Amino acid sequence: MAGPECCVPAPPATHSSVGGEESWGGIDVYVNHPASSTAAVILVSDVFGWKAPLFRKLADKVAAAGFVAVAPDLLYGDFFDPDASGPVQTWIQGHKPHLKPLEDCKKLVSVLQSKGITSIGLSGFCWGAKVVILASKETTCNALVMCHPSMVTIDDIKACKAPLAILAAETDHVTPVDMVNEFKKHLEHGNQDHFVKVFPGTAHGWTVRYDVNSENAVKNAEEAHEDFIAWFRKHLL
Repeated sequence: MAGPECCVPAPPATHSSVGGEESWGGIDVYVNHPASSTAAVILVSDVFGWKAPLFRKLADKVAAAGFVAVAPDLLYGDFFDPDASGPVQTWIQGHKPHLKPLEDCKKLVSVLQSKGITSIGLSGFCWGAKVVILASKETTCNALVMCHPSMVTIDDIKACKAPLAILAAETDHVTPVDMVNEFKKHLEHGNQDHFVKVFPGTAHGWTVRYDVNSENAVKNAEEAHEDFIAWFRKHLL
């Protein structure tokens, strides 16, 4: 399910990007490429898109940790605008994760492999989580992280075989804690490496839409970022 929490804009923030924008097979991507790295993480954004400052900031953190960070525009320039896009459920109908975004995510994996990347992680935020969990079933995925996922079902979890981390909010009507616990229960009954964490005092979107002027919000986001990077470090490096 996607709901109103998916489309609450972030408080104002800025970030001076370290990487650059490129076109890979007709897909616009933000890339930060540390020298000689053979491990990459694809970050698929929430409904506010690949240029959101705090999303780019996280991509740069991932690169600083030693990964090739790739943040594609899988909304194709048509990001959600609360003032112009109408109801989010209507907007979602024109941005279905299982169609072109899924195919382009898989294409990016192939591009990375052609560039000599040998281990690839997928990550998604809100809307983007649905894209990457679907992609993980159909392409190379050495590890997967979903942050405050949207539209992800228990069937998606059951079909995912990659090492999976779920970073969830305490207050989230999109993917409530009860649903997260259902995901966790399934994962605990299998052999798949997994990590599920609910962050107290957080709401949907907190990892990339936090208030930079709130000490607590920054602390929660940074803790999630550390867990995010640690999961990929464990499985990709």
